[in-house]
Amino acid sequence: MKFIINREEILLPLQQIVSVIEKRQTMPILSNVLMVIEEDQLILTGTDLEIQIIAKINIATAISGSITVPARKLLDICRLLPSGAEIKFELQDDIARNGVYDENLPGAGSAIARDGMYAASQSGAGAAKVKIASSRSRFSLSCLPADNYPEFAESELENHLFINAGKFKKALDKTIFCMANQDVRYYLNGLLLNVSNSKLKLVASDGHRLSIYEDNLDQATGFEARIILPRKGVLELSRLLDDPEAELKVEFSSNNIRVFIKNLIFSAKLVDSKYPDFGKVFQQEFFNQIHIQKQILKDALTRVAILSNEKFKGVTFDITPDSLKISTHNPEHDEAEEEMMIEYTGEPLTIAFNAQYLLDAVSNLDSELAVLTIASNASSCFIDEPGDCGYKFIVMPMRL
Repeated sequence: MKFIINREEILLPLQQIVSVIEKRQTMPILSNVLMVIEEDQLILTGTDLEIQIIAKINIATAISGSITVPARKLLDICRLLPSGAEIKFELQDDIARNGVYDENLPGAGSAIARDGMYAASQSGAGAAKVKIASSRSRFSLSCLPADNYPEFAESELENHLFINAGKFKKALDKTIFCMANQDVRYYLNGLLLNVSNSKLKLVASDGHRLSIYEDNLDQATGFEARIILPRKGVLELSRLLDDPEAELKVEFSSNNIRVFIKNLIFSAKLVDSKYPDFGKVFQQEFFNQIHIQKQILKDALTRVAILSNEKFKGVTFDITPDSLKISTHNPEHDEAEEEMMIEYTGEPLTIAFNAQYLLDAVSNLDSELAVLTIASNASSCFIDEPGDCGYKFIVMPMRL
């Protein structure tokens, strides 16, 4: 295995792949990136067995082969080389090229193959090396054989759809901040993706707030499906969608999802669960809508929240016709209060919320006007925009 590549061609794909690789691995080989040269292409693969990213880079001249290289060390080497540098990679050691080891070496056996370790590396002799050279720089990295790199298990992906990357990125950005993190209700540690022919709906909730984003697909899919993407997969996918003009192909089954993003292939295992029915929250009586300038509300919340309880971030809304008073206090007996004009005709009411939850929602509105609609039993507050808005945010109140 031997090839030459420009630093800029390999740096970004390496950065994208390394982000899915966990620093602490149960299998040492999972800390490595799989490098394969075939048919004038360099194929880089990284996985944590739950998420996988494959990057394909065209190469003019190369000698085919495969090996796994320590991912973060390789990234740091490429990152710290000068811009525009030509990098030469060469795999040395016939043992590595053939992907075999000597059973007579100490410690060799099935356990070594299972863990993706060389017997030679355990004995301190004959380990495979990748030589990296660029100008006056020389590096030598110890490697593990490609044959031992675990295969990412995927079922047959029977459903597929096409979507613009910018549209999908916007849908993710409007919802992902509501996902739970390490909740015992593991279905909340992810994002619901609901496809209904030509309609797309994304839903995320941590049990205290919920965001819903709906949009139309350019092409009808002819099927209806609901899947839950895992939290880490959603965050990685959002990060990869850096070109709003790109066209994505999304394939999925009940167990896996695969997204083709230009020269990248993103794959993830789905959360095996059923998302709770959130439709009942719409089937209740509501107070009259409250209209308020988004920036005024955002600034007031930010100022008042300074003196709120650091743990709970609670603020109280005292709502009367044409006026909203936001107030808070904390265990140190500090207090803050701010009053502003609003558009509201209805009964006076008092209700408390987590200030950060409200700020997250208001910050994601596109219009200059925020519309707050509180349930008549004070069980929830809807935050959206005037008119037909595809985005809704729901916050549960607090007891202060």
